[in-house]
Amino acid sequence: MHMLHGVPGTAAGSAAVSSEPLEGRALEDFQLLHTLGTGTFGRVFLCQSKRTQRFYAMKVLRKSQVVKLKQVEHINNEKNILEVSRHPFIVQLECTMQNERNLYMLMEYVPGGELFSHLRRAGRFPDDVARFYAAEIVLALDYLHSMKIIWRDTKPENLLLDAAGHVKLTDFGFAKRVEERTWTLCGTPEYLAPEIIQSKGHGKAVDWWALGILIFEMLAGYPPFYDDNPFGIYEKILDGKLVFPGFFTPAAKDLIQRLLTADVSKRLGNLQGDGRDVKEHPWFSMIDWDVLVRRGVPAPIVPPHRHPGDTCNFDKYPEPPQEPAPEPGVDPYFHLFSTF
Repeated sequence: MHMLHGVPGTAAGSAAVSSEPLEGRALEDFQLLHTLGTGTFGRVFLCQSKRTQRFYAMKVLRKSQVVKLKQVEHINNEKNILEVSRHPFIVQLECTMQNERNLYMLMEYVPGGELFSHLRRAGRFPDDVARFYAAEIVLALDYLHSMKIIWRDTKPENLLLDAAGHVKLTDFGFAKRVEERTWTLCGTPEYLAPEIIQSKGHGKAVDWWALGILIFEMLAGYPPFYDDNPFGIYEKILDGKLVFPGFFTPAAKDLIQRLLTADVSKRLGNLQGDGRDVKEHPWFSMIDWDVLVRRGVPAPIVPPHRHPGDTCNFDKYPEPPQEPAPEPGVDPYFHLFSTF
């Protein structure tokens, strides 16, 4: 699994959003089963409720490492934003917990794996497949922006597929509630908008830029700006030269060019019509947005999925040694994560 700021795209997700009342749940109520992904300061596990047998994804973050790597604000942002986000294409946070050692984020389990894996397996997606996933992402971004939230971490590794093949945005560590602009440098090099690289201050327009990169990568099988060195990538992004493969349709090229417009004031999605302008672009002309948001359009990729706790769509990881429960005592980090 790929990751940027500690824990990989959270393997959370789909089959059914739990109706199980989780208020008052304790760590002892869940059995950790398999590692779904690892990161610098944490790990994501498949876990199962001992009471209902439902499967979830448990994101476990080591407090000392979160503090050491200065990720306290990012983790609190992720928790606060996921708590208020309710959308069919955004992973659902069920509850959070903590003890003296770790933070715990219990999420729905999304069994279909990363879009990244499916894209690499296919090489590249045909127009209709790329369009379907881009359209579901547009709906999720538009929803976030309506709540003054920017995601800032679009990439195939942070997009999971549920059991039916629908997309789920995951990993909200870089997400932020922004009224106007923010100046934090964060994101994945290939997906960074010019205004982030230039430290000009940025807003929701960075998500539309990243969507343009994603659509290009889904159609071509590689991102438009690439170099072995991050600074080489930044130079190419600022240079802005786009080279399209010959098989790109005119509508796809036009949409990508409009999304990858360096001038924020002219970038599609950041104009007066906001996300509606993106939805009305000719490349999306065959999308019925009302049906799509209800998950009424069959997905073009249905991941193999034998049972609710199947992990066949995730990489295999060695399991960590089981740790004894921490001794009750003073928690030097509790005040930093008081809302968990």
